[in-house]
Amino acid sequence: MRDSDSFNLKVDDEIQLELVAAEMAPVFQRLVTDNYEPLARWMQWPRYCKTVDDFSHFIARERQNYRDGSRMSLAIVYRGLIVGTASFNVIDREVQRTDIGYWLIPDYQGLGIVTRACKAMLNYAFEQLDVSKVQITVAEDNLPSRAVCERLGMQLEGIISHSEKIGERILNHAIYAAFKASEDIAAN
Repeated sequence: MRDSDSFNLKVDDEIQLELVAAEMAPVFQRLVTDNYEPLARWMQWPRYCKTVDDFSHFIARERQNYRDGSRMSLAIVYRGLIVGTASFNVIDREVQRTDIGYWLIPDYQGLGIVTRACKAMLNYAFEQLDVSKVQITVAEDNLPSRAVCERLGMQLEGIISHSEKIGERILNHAIYAAFKASEDIAAN
């Protein structure tokens, strides 16, 4: 259980991760509306989260999850602009594992933003959340996201077939993991 209703993690001079907040709902709604097709290609939720009210409810729920210690949804702020989110989708203290998920609008892809944000999140997970394993699940054919995991030194644990239906496509998932004892994380 967390007492504070705020969280900020400075990644570097360009990137900050901030706990999602109510005033961000219109920004998220605009980003998703303007970038619907590329986001809906890999994720189911853009089909259902379309209005400012939808995002307001999402943010309220995520802030409660943060207070409970079960999840942490963070806005990716690049040079002062919100350009996506990165989240600890599950914080499972019993099995000492967390799962990271993220999305970034296309105009900011290819700049290393997600890699740098996830590296900071990996370090935070091992040092502050005290988990032993961090996992990232990506669509098998989402090569940019797979490249993020590989740049982070994460190991491919396997491919799970027929894992998710996005629109009319059935996706296989590639499961990547990093472990606290791994020297690969600190070296990247």
